[in-house]
Amino acid sequence: MRVITTLLACLPLAAAAQNFHFAARLGIANYQGDLQAKSITFNQAKFLGSLGAMYDLSEHFTARTYFTLTSLKADDKKGTSVMKARNLNFQTKLWDIELGAQYNILSLNDSWWTPYIFAGIGLYHFNPYTHTAAGDKTYLQPLSTEGEGFEPGKKEYKLTQFNIPLGVGATYAISEDVRVGLELGYRKLFTDYLDDVSTTYADQGALLAAKGQTAVDLAYRGNEVGAGGYPAAKTNRGGANVKDGYYYMALTVTVRGFIDQYKRIAGLPAYNRDKKVGCPATRF
Repeated sequence: MRVITTLLACLPLAAAAQNFHFAARLGIANYQGDLQAKSITFNQAKFLGSLGAMYDLSEHFTARTYFTLTSLKADDKKGTSVMKARNLNFQTKLWDIELGAQYNILSLNDSWWTPYIFAGIGLYHFNPYTHTAAGDKTYLQPLSTEGEGFEPGKKEYKLTQFNIPLGVGATYAISEDVRVGLELGYRKLFTDYLDDVSTTYADQGALLAAKGQTAVDLAYRGNEVGAGGYPAAKTNRGGANVKDGYYYMALTVTVRGFIDQYKRIAGLPAYNRDKKVGCPATRF
C-alpha cells in the first residue's frame, strides 16, 4: 500500500520530469556582413558555448531555450582588393538568449534519431570595437563613424536588440536520458551595424567636430595602407540593403537526469535503462 501511495504521489512529477532536458551546445560562430567577402565561411570563426533547457511538448514538438556566449570578428585585410583598400575591421563579444520551438521530423518514441528544424525569438547584445594604429582598444558605437546621431536621418544604433533564431539539426538518443547531435543555426538581425559598417561615409569635417579625430581615423583606414585620403561625404562605405547576421555550427548534448532517480525513490523493481526511447517512467 505504501508503494502504491508513493507511486500515485510521484506520477505528476515524473510525467513532467521525463519531458524536461538540460541542454548544452559547443561549436563555432561566424559573422555575415560588409567585412566578409563570402556569405558563408568559417574563416575567422570564434568559439561558441550555450547552456539551456528543453521540454518535450509532444512526440514531435519541443520547447527550447538557450543562453549563448560567443565572439565575432572580421577584417578587410582578408577580403577583396576593394575591401583591403578600405582596411576596416571589428570584433565584438556577444551574448544571446533564445526562446523557440523545435519540430522533430521523426518520433523518438519509434526511432533513435531524428532530423529537426527550429525557430523562435531572441535577444542579443553586442558592442563592436577595434584597435587604433597605436594598438588602443576603442569601442565604435560612441564614435558615430557614419554620422549616426548627428547627421539627418541617421539614428544611433542600439547595442541590445531582438533577433530571430532559425536552423536545422539532427539528434541521436544514446539512451533514454542522453541525446547528442549536430546543429546549424542562423540569427536574422534587424540591424546593419553589427560591424559598425552600413551606409556612407560621414562628412569628415562634421565628424571631426562632433566626435573628434579618433572617429575620423577609424571611419576610414585606407590611408594606413596607402589607399588615399578620406573619401568624400556620401561615398559608399557599406551595403545597407542586406542586414548583418551571424551563424554557427555546434555539437549538442541534452540530458534528462530525473527518470532513474524517480524509479529509485518510487521503488520500482527494475532500476535500469529501458530498451525503448518512449516514456520510460510510466511504463510499469
